[in-house]
Amino acid sequence: MLYIERGEDGKIVALHKTPITPDAEQKPLMDTEVLAFLNESGAWGESLAFSDAATVRVIEDLVDLLVRKNVINFTELPEQAQQRIKTRQSLREKISSSDLLVHDII
Repeated sequence: MLYIERGEDGKIVALHKTPITPDAEQKPLMDTEVLAFLNESGAWGESLAFSDAATVRVIEDLVDLLVRKNVINFTELPEQAQQRIKTRQSLREKISSSDLLVHDII
């Protein structure tokens, strides 16, 4: 989810990963108003980065599910894929154990 900042005219003027006010409005990345703002502002690179990070997390969760259900063995994955997944899992564990706020895309 993205947090919306609106101008006086009610149009989106900025998107944020974290709320800027306690009652900040949230919208999904694929919302038509958000997409229109991104199209007008030329901010597709940032949008793609948000999407990539979320997709990586989905893939990690999918691999974990397939391994737990014995559909695949983790060792069947290419060595580079195994190392990248292990590194991200280790980073997420360190972050979550240090009482830091962790965003779902990490």
